[in-house]
Amino acid sequence: MIDLLSFPAFLLILTRVSAFFLTIPVFSNKNLPAVHKIGLSLFLSWIMLYTVHPDPIPINGSFLLLVIKEAMIGLSIGFTAAIVFYAIQVAGGFIDLQMGFAIANVFDPQTGIQTPLMGRYLYTFAMLFLLATDGHHLLLDGIFYSYKFLPLDSPMIHFGDGSAAKHIISVFSGMFLVALQMAIPIVGTLFLADLALGIVARTVPQMNIFVIGLPLKILIALVLFIVVLPAFFVSIEMLIEQMRDAMISLMRLLGAA
Repeated sequence: MIDLLSFPAFLLILTRVSAFFLTIPVFSNKNLPAVHKIGLSLFLSWIMLYTVHPDPIPINGSFLLLVIKEAMIGLSIGFTAAIVFYAIQVAGGFIDLQMGFAIANVFDPQTGIQTPLMGRYLYTFAMLFLLATDGHHLLLDGIFYSYKFLPLDSPMIHFGDGSAAKHIISVFSGMFLVALQMAIPIVGTLFLADLALGIVARTVPQMNIFVIGLPLKILIALVLFIVVLPAFFVSIEMLIEQMRDAMISLMRLLGAA
């Protein structure tokens, strides 16, 4: 059981873990019942209370500031990891734009917005691969080891000279670069297919390229998906490592004196 002296520390840990679950991939999915999220947050916070071993924290005027700080830390770490992982949906958007599926968006229950069709398809594969390779354990390790850089009793976050903001911007820009690298095999091939169709349209004007071009590009893209799928899983594995490194770098920058 949690004694009264440890209860304020437990509330602070629960605040950070709950804020982390609001933005992190897999755990922030709206299809996951809220009762399960709350129960998992309580269970992990209770375990982390006896592994972190925090000093007794009094409930006074500065306790509210500690709660706000913990919420900001959890949201920042989870948001950084989510930015890296959303490269998969951006890559799917690039592919949809070239395939002709840009208008056929689907509803994403996690974000509540319309997302690219192939982006949702690839994102589902990525989620399953993340769970199959125990990548969600790396995410939980990230919030656990955050107390090594950002202890509970620290009253504020050290933003320093803006290095944390620069890190977020670099992660955000790097996300587009990774998305382009993942999508370039299919996008480049479809561009060559457009070029070939344009040559056919000029040499054989009797042929209706607009009628045969769209299904032909869809067929080429689906065949390429089967070919490049193993390389796609390798890219997801590298993306998970990049997500972990981005979380650790952010925690070091926020915890720097």
